[in-house]
Amino acid sequence: MKLIVQIPCFNEEATLPATLADIPRNIEGIDCVEILIIDDGSTDRTVEIANQCGADYIIHHKRNKGLAITFRTGIDACLRLGADIIVNTDGDNQYSGFDIPQLCAPILEGRAEIVIGDRQTDRIEHFSPLKKILQRLGSSIVRRLSTTEVPDVVSGFRAISREAAIQLNIVSPFSYTIEMVIQAGKRHMAIASVPVATNPVMRKSRLYRSVTQFIREQVTTIVRMYAMYQPLKVFFLIGCALFLIGAYPILRFLWFYFSGQGDGHIQSLIIGSALIMMGFMTFTIGLVADLIHFNRQLLEMTLERLKTQEFSHNDDDLNSDPD
Repeated sequence: MKLIVQIPCFNEEATLPATLADIPRNIEGIDCVEILIIDDGSTDRTVEIANQCGADYIIHHKRNKGLAITFRTGIDACLRLGADIIVNTDGDNQYSGFDIPQLCAPILEGRAEIVIGDRQTDRIEHFSPLKKILQRLGSSIVRRLSTTEVPDVVSGFRAISREAAIQLNIVSPFSYTIEMVIQAGKRHMAIASVPVATNPVMRKSRLYRSVTQFIREQVTTIVRMYAMYQPLKVFFLIGCALFLIGAYPILRFLWFYFSGQGDGHIQSLIIGSALIMMGFMTFTIGLVADLIHFNRQLLEMTLERLKTQEFSHNDDDLNSDPD
């Protein structure tokens, strides 16, 4: 049983030593623990520090590509390196590495395919009241949309089984956290959550510049992911809204028309007809999107089989030539 802890990094020379020092190298039930650093175009001494502190593997992006792409790069690399379990943590030392064993436990016991660390954000002192409210609200929305019971959906501290990692396909350019939960929920994966500790803040988050940007990006991800997995429902609801809104001015016109006061209200008929036509067009788009959704499922099944073959072949190469 091989565990690889992957750490996406961008200019983390100040925080990386503490992050690496907390990662346990001996975990019951796991034969080998290795560390993978994904350097996302750092311009400081991140790579040098990673080598000095004992990272087993380092992958480089020539330029900064963002957290979601860096996470995806790490997942593919871990699979190629033969990981049975992948743990993702942040390079800013936000999460306590000592919690990695309990994060892996549900996977080792066969109870879960994905385990997400619950930071218990209500108890984090440096989180503002607004941030705590947004965390609760956002997590509740994602839980409902994904039909999961994850209390902290944006926590980046998570363990993933090899089988789950092969099935996941992160496409968001901003962050992977919400997208992974929605994908896993729609694929009926077994998801667990365990409480984890957080360390004192060593630097401010660089994922977003403001709360407004964070909300905008996360809402965009939620809408995109839900529409991808439930297109007919999304477009049906939009079509119904347009149809109902369009019905009102038409009924208003008919009221005046049969009352002998139809003159001067023709604009209501035009506006209502346009909205109802838009509603029917939206229904049609929903049907087409639903067909595309089924086609995408076939493509994902094909991709999963290709990944399984590719990474199994790479495992054989790694086992025969560890260097």
